[in-house]
Amino acid sequence: MKALVYHGPGNKSWDDVPDATLQKPTDVIVRTDTTTICGTDLHILKGDVPAVEPGRILGHEGVGTVVEVGSAVTTIAVGDRVIISCVSACGACSYCHEGLYAHCLADEGASGIGWIFGHLIDGTQAELVRVPFADNSLYLVPEGVTDEQAVMLSDILPTGFEIGVRYGRVKPGDVVAVVGAGPVGLAAMMTAGLYGAARVIALDLDENRRDRALSFGATEQVDSAADDWVEQVMAMTDGLGVDVAIEAVGVPATFDACTKIVRPGGTVANVGVHGGPVELNLQDLWISDIAITMGLVSTSTTPMLLKLVAQRKLAAERFATHHFKLDQILDAYETFSNAAQTKALKVVITH
Repeated sequence: MKALVYHGPGNKSWDDVPDATLQKPTDVIVRTDTTTICGTDLHILKGDVPAVEPGRILGHEGVGTVVEVGSAVTTIAVGDRVIISCVSACGACSYCHEGLYAHCLADEGASGIGWIFGHLIDGTQAELVRVPFADNSLYLVPEGVTDEQAVMLSDILPTGFEIGVRYGRVKPGDVVAVVGAGPVGLAAMMTAGLYGAARVIALDLDENRRDRALSFGATEQVDSAADDWVEQVMAMTDGLGVDVAIEAVGVPATFDACTKIVRPGGTVANVGVHGGPVELNLQDLWISDIAITMGLVSTSTTPMLLKLVAQRKLAAERFATHHFKLDQILDAYETFSNAAQTKALKVVITH
């Protein structure tokens, strides 16, 4: 089969590799029909995720058709159309019983990390994918939901909602700022209304993404490159600051930006994947009763979000801006990694 293989920082190629095969009775093999690229994949290629070893097939998002089923799998059958969740869950360990699939203790490598695709095992940017713990890690795609919609439920929609909105403790009437209007930031904006946010302020350097944010749930937008961006946000909030500031980039400057605009008693929810330390000005934050949350998505809300997509309550397809075939994946990476020029949000890659 063909797959996108990581060969070390800055080095990837579309290679011939051995076909994915069943290794355990709880596995299934999925033929990839649709996949996409995540900002985390770009972090890996920059060397920010050292656990990813050369030779690893990248990718952790996908929709496909089941072609082979392990002997212990009971809820998935050959021919099923499924969403491959970015987080795998055994369903039996103590963390899975808590719904904290992000820290599944049974996942391969005994890492206590549920994100294994394209990280600790081969991922979804390939013609075939081995999916461990298939009964708990795949979601059947309902009739009427397209691949383009469904692939957004592999990662970005549950990530933006769980780590941004839920961890950020958004409640009815809140003013929410989202720093970073990329796909995950837009997912947080799109789902903030589910918990009753009254206003959502989008902050980004890129004018195109700020304008797009207004169609994803943002009510206002601020150019974070402006000298007075903090003053603008404060003016929008009667000088108090926002109730919840969601960091959706993964660099020190955007985390620091969130701490500057959150009000006393508010929450900074860090969603972005950071590749290095961030300075925490605790000497200034402690007296303002600021809560700081962060985490790896557990995807426990995927079934709920899938119902909303199926009922046209969430327009997941709006994230898709560019389309490629699987053998054009290197072009897709070029487009996605130059989003400021290409205006890409999510690239949809089909077999």
